[in-house]
Parts: sequence; C-alpha cells; structure tokens
Amino acid sequence: MSTENLLTTPLNSLHRELSAKMVPFAGYDMPVQYPMGVLKEHLHVRSAAGLFDVSHMGQIRVRGPNVALELEKLMPQDVLGLPLNRQRYGLLTNDRGGILDDLMFANCGDYFLLIVNAACKDQDFAWLRKHLPASIEMELLADYGLLALQGPSSRDVLARLAPATANMIFMDTADCTIEGIPCWLSCSGYTGEDGFEISVAPEHTDSLARILLAQPEVEFIGLGARDSLRLEAGLCLYGHDMDDTITPITANLLWSISKIRRPNGERNGGYPGAEVIADQLANGVSEKRVLLDVEGRAPVREGAQIVNGDDQVLGWVSSGGFGPSIGRPVVMAYVATAALESGQELFASVRGKQLPVIVRQSSFVEQRYHRG
Repeated sequence: MSTENLLTTPLNSLHRELSAKMVPFAGYDMPVQYPMGVLKEHLHVRSAAGLFDVSHMGQIRVRGPNVALELEKLMPQDVLGLPLNRQRYGLLTNDRGGILDDLMFANCGDYFLLIVNAACKDQDFAWLRKHLPASIEMELLADYGLLALQGPSSRDVLARLAPATANMIFMDTADCTIEGIPCWLSCSGYTGEDGFEISVAPEHTDSLARILLAQPEVEFIGLGARDSLRLEAGLCLYGHDMDDTITPITANLLWSISKIRRPNGERNGGYPGAEVIADQLANGVSEKRVLLDVEGRAPVREGAQIVNGDDQVLGWVSSGGFGPSIGRPVVMAYVATAALESGQELFASVRGKQLPVIVRQSSFVEQRYHRG
C-alpha cells in the first residue's frame, strides 16, 4: 500500500514532529519506533510510563433495547452480568467456533462501548449490524483518539492530572476530565503493566497527548515495543495467534468464556459456534496455543516449525521475538495436544538447527495489573 493511500490517526503530525519512524500497519501510517529505539522504549514501559497511539483501533458505541442481551447472543462472555463502569475481554465467534475478532466491551450505562482490532473494525461493524436487531443503534467513532498510558508510573501520572482515577482497579472504566479535556478511560492495556486506555474526541487528541508527554515519566512508544511487551506478557495478537479458523479452546482462551456461558451454566450456549466449542470442551482439541522457553539466545520467528527429536512436525510458531525484559527469546506457538500431554522433547526448527524448547505455564513476565 502506497503512503498516500494510508489512513492517519489524529497524532500523525505529532509522530513526525518527534521523528518517529513510520510504517504501514492495518491500513494506517503508524510509528514503529522513536529515536530512543525499540529496546529502550520497551524497558522504559517496564520501569516508568509509555504512551502509545492506538487510535487506529475501532471504537463502536452500541445502544438500544436489551442491548446487553443482544450482544450476549454473539459472544461466549457474560454481558448481562457486567456491572456499570466495568469492562471485560470478549470474543466474536463464527458458526464454526472460530474467532472473528477479540475485543474489549464496557458497560457505560445507556450504551456499551466495544474496542475492536484495527484490521477488523469495518468487518466487525458490518457483522454486528447484520446480527443485531434493527432496534439497536450502532456508531463507529471514526477519527476518535485512543491513547494507552502503560507502566508502573502511569497511575501516578494520571492521578496527578485526574485525581479521581487514582483508585481505579483493573477493568474499571470512568468518564473524567484532563486539563479541561473530556475523556473516557479504562484501567487496562496490552503490555501486562498497570495502565489506562483513554478515548478522546479527535479535536482534543493532539492536546491530550502533549499534556501526557509533558510529564517527566512519560515517553512515546511505537509498535515495535508494543509487540515485544505484549508477547512477554503472554497476550495474543489477532491475525497471528488467532483467526477465524481457531477456536477459543484451541487458542487456550477458556478463561475468557464466562462460567455462566459454558455447558451446564445458567445461560450456556446461544452464541455462534457454541455447539462446536462445547464439543471441544468435552472431547478435547488436536492442538493448543502455548508459550515456550527457548534454550540459547537465537531468535525464533513466526512461522518456524515445532518438531520432535525425529524431526516430525508437531506445531508452528504464531509469534516470536526477543524479550528485552528477560534478555532471551519469547515464543508463542501451537503444538499438538498429544505431544504436550506425553511430555516429549520439543524443538524449534530454525535454519536447519533444532533449538530445545520447554512449555511454560505462565507469562514470561509477571502481569502487574492493579487489582486493588
């Protein structure tokens, strides 16, 4: 895609003013890094506070009669039971149980706000419009800004500017004002750190970003560090670690399916692919998403094969890179369930070499969400 055909966020001029390296991403002209460089940007988020422009993401406002009930018919999550001013992780599934998109949805009182992936937002909007009743109003908040403030200092920074946010816990949402700018924010993010995502009208996005960047703890962070941060935290990236052929069970996302929506739950099933997912819960799946520790420091990239000692292919790497926080490779992969259950030795096949890998039971870095 040529540069002139790329969409831009309200912060495009600011990125260029700050000498960001710009690249095409999900149809947008986006900053991959700043002069600080990806490694230092990554470590700055882990130690202080980083500001991300995620305005390319889709923000969809949904309102109308029985809106929670109607949304629950399309996701395996508990929408009806989501309290006011709380947010939850959700999945849109198809009739095969595949994941059309992963998203965040928030109960804002007279409406729900859905935050969806940039590359999926138009198809998500069309799919929701097709499956929701005509009585449900939908609005894509085109050109709205979305900023993510992430890191251990982010709470102090935001509390200084908007004191009411100081006591928010993970997945709380609130309306607030920052130096006269109206904002909606959630206590959430994509780095594994404590932090906030802030939605703001397009005409105020640049001003808000400059206010946040003026705080001594805050640096702008690009897509490069965003990817390594989320991978260290064990978080999936749509289009890489899941897609419309992969179910929540195969993706190891059973935790996201509310107990009340699972088989034998009070409001079980009733969403697209529910029967497929119930069958997988009962009978298992052929492969599962796992995190892998790699012996040595050689990078293992997306697409690399996972094999056994006889070079039999048992899986594939969906995301891989270097983890600056831990100083070694970080890998997410799909591996045959039989191989995982048998405990056989596994290797990543990289340039003709077999690098030993071990399945981990937790993320590469501790998730430090503020849960109160």
